[in-house]
Amino acid sequence: MAALSHAVYFTLKERTPAAAARLVEGCRKWLTGHPGTLFFSAGTVADYDRQVNDRDFDVALVIVFESHAAHDAYQQAPRHDSFIAEHSPSWAKVRVFDADLAAHE
Repeated sequence: MAALSHAVYFTLKERTPAAAARLVEGCRKWLTGHPGTLFFSAGTVADYDRQVNDRDFDVALVIVFESHAAHDAYQQAPRHDSFIAEHSPSWAKVRVFDADLAAHE
């Protein structure tokens, strides 16, 4: 079974470095250590302005889960709900990109 990449791009109502730092810290507090997580990272939009780059976000969250089941359990986890309750008032827009990852050798 393929791993699942769960990438979330947040555009904040208050588009400041301090607001982005608060959300990154919230991701680390609430969204790390869930069962079935293979990879976790959260950070801010890179200062890398190329024509193909979509820079319409402030914070990116990337979690790779070992399976769809692990992702589905994460979506129902109380810590995930706490993250949403604490931080969703600061979001102007959220885009989610889930992808099945091919195994590599």
